[in-house]
Amino acid sequence: MQDRFIEPINTLQRSLAQALSPLLTNDFSGHINAQQLQALVDATQLDEETLLLQLLPIAAALSKPTISEFYVGAIAKGASGDIYMGANIELQGKALFHSVHAEQSAISHAWLKGEKHITDIIVNASPCGHCRQFMNELVKGDEIIIHLPKQAPKPLTHYLPYAFGPSDLNVKQPLLSVQESPHSLESDDPFVQSALEHTNQSYAPYTHNHAAVILETLDGKQYSSRYAENAAFNPSMLPMQMALSAMVRHGQDFTDITRAILVESSKGKVSLIGATTDALNAVSHVQLEHVLATPA
Repeated sequence: MQDRFIEPINTLQRSLAQALSPLLTNDFSGHINAQQLQALVDATQLDEETLLLQLLPIAAALSKPTISEFYVGAIAKGASGDIYMGANIELQGKALFHSVHAEQSAISHAWLKGEKHITDIIVNASPCGHCRQFMNELVKGDEIIIHLPKQAPKPLTHYLPYAFGPSDLNVKQPLLSVQESPHSLESDDPFVQSALEHTNQSYAPYTHNHAAVILETLDGKQYSSRYAENAAFNPSMLPMQMALSAMVRHGQDFTDITRAILVESSKGKVSLIGATTDALNAVSHVQLEHVLATPA
């Protein structure tokens, strides 16, 4: 079991701790598939909502709150039945906009795993306005059910009435739907081509600056991400922050980064090079590679 889970698992009821322990291997990064989730329900005799709320301390253990020292965990449940944990991260010494909220982390985790629809968000405190707006960008976002301790589950519309979202800006394919934004570039480097693939899957309906970041580490692992914009602009999730969040979920040290690349559209209305470089410089001495891709 990873050291970061030892303390939180000791807070769980015994049957849950015993059933969960075999899943918390060195490779565990917060993903529990539908079959594993059902096995936890069967082993504990807990209803699913109670079980998921009890798993929040495990999700919070994935946090890296270097500024606030306030650990927040969230769980996104996909239409597949799988659950995806996420947690907040903050970059020491950097502006707060570089931070990733727990709900954003969980949702991006699900997106990178291929989920097309989030049905439920489980969190231990009412989502902040930033996260409510981020959730509203998703496929059927207004129907997402929010689960909080000691409160009846309620849809996002309860927490975000009179919402402004992608439909107000004539966006027909919201976040998590399949994106078709083909770009091309000349490179035989598999690392660059992988970044291009994620660029083509990114979500940038407002600036058309489709972008992705991939980080490579000493052990040869790669952490991929995609740009996820928002109708309200500021809750957009930058690809570097998404990649760093993935590293934290996997228990990988930022000092292990050996290569970093940003691929973005040559025709976007903005560029992410400044914010991406700033975030990378906060955690690594590796120089960012910047490649422009041409829309088809």
